[in-house]
Amino acid sequence: MPWFVKLEEGKVDKSIFDQYIPAHKAYVQELIAKGYKARSGYWAKMGGGMLLFEAASMEEAQAIVAGDPLVKNGCVSYQLYEWKIVVE
Repeated sequence: MPWFVKLEEGKVDKSIFDQYIPAHKAYVQELIAKGYKARSGYWAKMGGGMLLFEAASMEEAQAIVAGDPLVKNGCVSYQLYEWKIVVE
């Protein structure tokens, strides 16, 4: 299955953003349980993060990203890319 990367940048105050972190973590755990091999994290220097996951297609990847509580609640702007792995 292809890999996808959502690069994100926060666009709300941290106090608002942090309200949705538990739901985001639960969503990522749900993706892992469904076999999407999802991983989520943030940059050591504040200002954004990344969600890495497998999906069958760009359309499925877009649906996965749309379901992320950080996206649904307007906490982040993002770019979604298919990641072509060169070395495994």
